[in-house]
Amino acid sequence: MTAATSPALSWETLDLHTAQPFGIARWTHSTYPRTFVTLTHAGLTGQGEAAPNAFYGETRGTVEAVLPLLADALSDPWDWDGLHARLSARMPHDHPSVKCALEMAAVEWCAQAAGVPVWRLLGLSPAPLPESSYTVSIADTAAMRTQARDAVARGHGVLKVKLGTDRDEAILEALREEAPHAALRVDANAAWTRTQARRMLGVLDAARVEFVEQPLAAGDLDGHAALRAVSTVPIVADESLHHVSDVIALACAFDGVNLKLAKLGGPLQALAAMRLARAHGLQVMMGCMIESSLGIAAAAHLAGACDWADLDGALLLADDPFTGLEWQAGHLTRPTGTGWGVRRA
Repeated sequence: MTAATSPALSWETLDLHTAQPFGIARWTHSTYPRTFVTLTHAGLTGQGEAAPNAFYGETRGTVEAVLPLLADALSDPWDWDGLHARLSARMPHDHPSVKCALEMAAVEWCAQAAGVPVWRLLGLSPAPLPESSYTVSIADTAAMRTQARDAVARGHGVLKVKLGTDRDEAILEALREEAPHAALRVDANAAWTRTQARRMLGVLDAARVEFVEQPLAAGDLDGHAALRAVSTVPIVADESLHHVSDVIALACAFDGVNLKLAKLGGPLQALAAMRLARAHGLQVMMGCMIESSLGIAAAAHLAGACDWADLDGALLLADDPFTGLEWQAGHLTRPTGTGWGVRRA
């Protein structure tokens, strides 16, 4: 391509804010810096979102430092195989959320050029999305009861309960009482010891929990395998999954995996992880970070091929800069417009 026709890459970082402080076992935050990239070429645009997470070695600063090194990485938006090689060659470290943003932008640009939604460009089924869970984040027990009560009143039938406190059993019992008919899922965010996890198995079973996500430390595959051997509740990996290649080892210790575009490096990487997980007998959840409707839309295009969905990230925001997603309580409709199907508000 000549310089006059080369794709142009631009970006901006916005601080997004949750309507209420969002707490997990590791931290509580209410401000989330998100960097939005735009690929412009031949009158078409592709958009992507970087949602950095310190657990995976990224911050606002690392995202903003590395993006200037990647201005020519999307010289050919159709060269998806070559994209990650070019990104890795230019990056001093992994930077999965940056890879995600650029891959999102390239894929959407191609879908815009083809005049189709991304899910159709990728050859995915138009099957309805699984009902998404709505997250009850860590707070005092009364506040968590209120979160659950309000979510159920808005029509959410699946609640994801964040645990990893010194009162987990009481929290779970309170929320089961507050939402007796809701499906409950639990996410410990790697906070439990092996002893705590063993003790909680009976509590999870009594509360009719559908599955527990990442009970133990990310690197403790032996502990997860031992827990899985005695658990009646399926165990799903999140923090243990960083790269597509991790799936193979996880199949020996988990029943399922939580795929997040921002930690895996984009929609194409998530799709590869999904197919590898299926080949190894794992169930699959499409998850998210706290992200705008742009990041959630990208995940939604893949979620119809998953068993479970946890795509409430944008619902938790007070200032979502994108619009276009359609929700009916916990049911997200796959976007139907070209590309990701969302636009700046």
